[in-house]
Amino acid sequence: MANRHLSTERAYRELVRPRSGERRFQVAVEQTDLLVVAEHDLRVDIAAHVAAVRGVVKNWIVFHPEFGESLEPVSVPDGAPDIIRSMARAAASCGVGPMAAVAGAVAQAVGDAFVDQSPNLLVENGGDTYMHSTRERVVALLADPESGASIGLRLASDVFPISICASSGTIGHSLSLGSGDLVAVRARDACFADAAATALCNELRSEKDLDRVVRRAKALAEFGLEGVFAQYDAKVAAWGAVELVALDAPSNRP
Repeated sequence: MANRHLSTERAYRELVRPRSGERRFQVAVEQTDLLVVAEHDLRVDIAAHVAAVRGVVKNWIVFHPEFGESLEPVSVPDGAPDIIRSMARAAASCGVGPMAAVAGAVAQAVGDAFVDQSPNLLVENGGDTYMHSTRERVVALLADPESGASIGLRLASDVFPISICASSGTIGHSLSLGSGDLVAVRARDACFADAAATALCNELRSEKDLDRVVRRAKALAEFGLEGVFAQYDAKVAAWGAVELVALDAPSNRP
């Protein structure tokens, strides 16, 4: 199904306001477009790291094109680069192609590489977010860009690092086989959260599928899924470690 909300602009990022002692900046390398909140302006170093991470993935695909094309899990050898093995493992757990995990993989690669320089470090990559934090955060859940976010997911200060990855059949350019407005997954591993969000959103084709999404999410808990939020039109479902809070427009912040 064609996405209803397609735009190269990510207006939702305007709602992200850094806390005291934090800075917000963008890092764009080829198709990768990150929004980063950190204690220091690390954009030059992060851009170089993203370029290196992208190089690993691109080089692997040159010699293993199925890794970039398949919509089903692809096996990789034990000697493959770490990020390739992480993506393949996440995809296998969720029954999707390995590139379903790439945005989360890049976000986590950046977060883990620079946390020593910034203990508070939030990396958002097209709706997939990986966070290190010493304080409570609220992540807005955006199911309709035109009306904005009205609810968010509260994360206590003791749960980090954590990832919140989202997939939609109506927002953005990413491939989804479903037509739901939003599926957001909470997990420690961003590769897995990204792949799981894609897999669950693929199942969401009508309001009746919300129960199916929750059942599948429960089955994925053994691989690390901690919570899920799903929305189709006005109907929502949630399961697991999902503390929802109401948002006022000025309060949509990390």
